[in-house]
Amino acid sequence: MNHAWQNFLAQQHAHLHEGIVQHFGDAQAELATTRDNTVLCDLGQFGILKVSGEDAQSFLQNLLSSDVREVSEQRAQGSSLNSPKGRMQATFLIWRSGADYFLHLPRSLCAAIQKKLSMYVLRAKVKISDVSDEIICLGLSGAGATDLVQECFGSIPQDMLAVEQHENASILRAGAQRFQINTTPQHAPILWQKFSAAARPAGSACWDWLNIRAGIPDILPATQEQFVPQMANLDLIGGVSFKKGCYPGQEIVARMQYLGKLKQRMYLAHIEGETVPQPGDKLYSAEMEGQHSGTLINATAAPGGGCDLLAVVQISSRETQTVHLQSLQGAVLQFLPLPYSLPSA
Repeated sequence: MNHAWQNFLAQQHAHLHEGIVQHFGDAQAELATTRDNTVLCDLGQFGILKVSGEDAQSFLQNLLSSDVREVSEQRAQGSSLNSPKGRMQATFLIWRSGADYFLHLPRSLCAAIQKKLSMYVLRAKVKISDVSDEIICLGLSGAGATDLVQECFGSIPQDMLAVEQHENASILRAGAQRFQINTTPQHAPILWQKFSAAARPAGSACWDWLNIRAGIPDILPATQEQFVPQMANLDLIGGVSFKKGCYPGQEIVARMQYLGKLKQRMYLAHIEGETVPQPGDKLYSAEMEGQHSGTLINATAAPGGGCDLLAVVQISSRETQTVHLQSLQGAVLQFLPLPYSLPSA
């Protein structure tokens, strides 16, 4: 953890646990502001791996599910690292600065994925390093976010996942009114003070809730190697290329796309109750006769109570059955529309 940055956040009244901001004094009010107004978040729940060296692009192109050649200093991308069986070991947000590539993923996976990627280096001229403490990522979201970014930097990236490079920061557009600002530990306090004058500081769960509502999954240790990319809708949000060459699991992913019948998809849902379920929790419906009908990917508290979640569910259960959390007596999933369209069954 970057201790200087942690100390700064504590001075701003952040409540931290293991280096991650939990809240700034009122978690429920911060969630309500996330829904209704403008918030500023520290994204310390994520870490960053830097892939550098003259073979960096070809190295990643041969390993990840997306077409890494399309990543530039002006364009970020979603992607995944898969097992030979096509199951996702990690999901990433990738951006580039100069010839270096940056993989943004849950901090809890950084060490394991750095080790996994290093196994493939062999003779490639590539270096993989954990730079999680060298880059501070801020999230800005809500009705006033666009104006705040415009006022601070003089311009804004226009398209989804478009990136603008500035002297001390890069701006990545994460949604219609959502931006990720990547900056240095020295410049981060300056930006925080500028933004927090008009945006409410909010805990990490608020950004997680925005990702859930956007239908963007994060693979975590409990859900590694459980889903092919299409099950988690990575094919619908630009995280899979079906035109590039081989990569681990590519044959399985391509066969599912062109020859197989996808039986599970990721859905957005809400449940009542204040206990937040955990990644990997199983879902049940009557038609499965004791077997689980789905698996929870991500969940967090929702504004106004209850929890919102992303879960991979049997398509037949979603269409015809009531789906419950953890058992047939568990909380009922109330399915909500995703912000993008799912293919018809």
